[in-house]
Amino acid sequence: MKKFLAPLFLLFSFVALGQETTVVSGKVLNAANDVPIENAHIVNLNQVIGAVSAEDGHFKIQAEVNDTLYFSYLGFKSIRVRVTNDWLKYGEVKVKMTELGIALEEVVVNPIQLTGYLEIDAKNIPIYENYRYSISGLNQGYEGGEYSPNAISRALGAIFNPADALYNIFGRQPKQMKKLREMKQDDKIRNLLQSKFDRQTLMAVLGINRMDIDEVLRRCNYSTDFINNANDLQILDAMSGCYEEYKVLNR
Repeated sequence: MKKFLAPLFLLFSFVALGQETTVVSGKVLNAANDVPIENAHIVNLNQVIGAVSAEDGHFKIQAEVNDTLYFSYLGFKSIRVRVTNDWLKYGEVKVKMTELGIALEEVVVNPIQLTGYLEIDAKNIPIYENYRYSISGLNQGYEGGEYSPNAISRALGAIFNPADALYNIFGRQPKQMKKLREMKQDDKIRNLLQSKFDRQTLMAVLGINRMDIDEVLRRCNYSTDFINNANDLQILDAMSGCYEEYKVLNR
């Protein structure tokens, strides 16, 4: 009996070893001066897992051979690095990011002249006039756009065709819909998206372009103000919410 258990134990040991999580590590540096970059964001595009570099630029993230890691940091050019056998064999690598030269355009701020009369001042202050309509049984509401008599009818009309763009776009890449849900579950990715407005990380993970993202949101009846001004986390939640609503309506 003991002779039989010994090989069986070895077999389970090999299986356990084969299931161990592979972690890669390295340092993120400024390519100009080799100064470590703290709080650079790293996203494994294949496994949809996020990580952040430490004060000394050091990072660790779960990854397998041929996974692609996406590095981003404000003011630096985002880069993609593929995980190789050499990386796993020799340990840490140095990932160098190039700083972007940003020329800021002149911004003219028009002050609001207050008269002291409420009725006059209330008309001069700009108001964000986009409304969300909540419908019983759905996870989220619909944004009817500007305040107008047909705003509600546009929201109701969207119910009957709320997210065809999601399937037109992701139908070419069905695995991307799964990534949309996985991104919402990773806290590091959510924290990254909350501070970004460029849609670059969303496009990299989902494998779509900016026009596709905007089209999805328009089909889901989001206003132009929201599409242009929301942060990447809000965009992710909006796309995910639209997809969940579509599933409820088609049960």
